[in-house]
Formats: sequence, structure tokens, C-alpha cells
Amino acid sequence: MLVIDPEECIDCAMCETECPVEAIVCEDDLSKEQHEFLQLNEQLSAKWPVITTMKPAPEDAEEWELKDSKRQYLEE
Repeated sequence: MLVIDPEECIDCAMCETECPVEAIVCEDDLSKEQHEFLQLNEQLSAKWPVITTMKPAPEDAEEWELKDSKRQYLEE
């Protein structure tokens, strides 16, 4: 999981088109079930390091790509 710092985001929407699993959506397009991720994103972006270089996806990325309900596995 990656998070986007809402203070740094300029709302250009480029990340939406670049996300290979279409997990990034405009705040206005979030479903009711997804609204919890707004606060989670803000909290984690303040704690997690900034990624400045591209790195390969984890080896098990394809296994997780289409799984639903992954929130339960997130370790904050």
C-alpha cells in the first residue's frame, strides 16, 4: 500500500492513471465504504517515509492485486 500526502498533493490526477490496479480515485468518487481511507491515508502519510525513487513491486503483488477486503491485513 502506498499513501499520498494530502498537503503535498496538487490534485493533478496523474497518480490515478498511473496506478496499475486502479486503487487511487478522486476523493469525490469514493464510495461510502472507502471514506475511512481518507483519514487513514492522512495519518499514514505523516508517518511513512516519502518514496523518491521507483522500486520493483513486492514478489507477491500479483496475489494481492485482485483480493477484496485487504484492510484487515494492514499493520499501522
